[in-house]
Amino acid sequence: RVPCAGEPGHGAGQSARDIIRTIRDPEKPNTLEELEVVTESCVEVHEIGEDEYLVIIRFTPTVPHCSLATLIGLCLRIKLQRCLPFKHKLEIYISEGAHSTEEDINKQINDKERVAAAMENPNLREIVEQCVTEPD
Repeated sequence: RVPCAGEPGHGAGQSARDIIRTIRDPEKPNTLEELEVVTESCVEVHEIGEDEYLVIIRFTPTVPHCSLATLIGLCLRIKLQRCLPFKHKLEIYISEGAHSTEEDINKQINDKERVAAAMENPNLREIVEQCVTEPD
């Protein structure tokens, strides 16, 4: 199990930010926060029921044709699903205009079946695990 930051309640947006800021880039030694792929303002949280929240993440790949955008979206989803300490629905999008195939990628990373299939691929799963594991 990945150790997770964050507490439920009114700090829902902050706990989501704390969870994703330490995800590592698949190609570089940096975190997504250091590369400004995720920022303070990229997380939106809306209460949709009693103790249930809609968490919306908009991330910005480092380049518009970034081949790893889908993988980064997958890392965001997996880590948030594991770590968010409250009941949630999760929507993850590429910031508008930040990627040449943003619509396709948005569909992929928000499709439960495609995410599950991706995580069954051992090579892909290993990369995701390396990216989402907290640094010691």
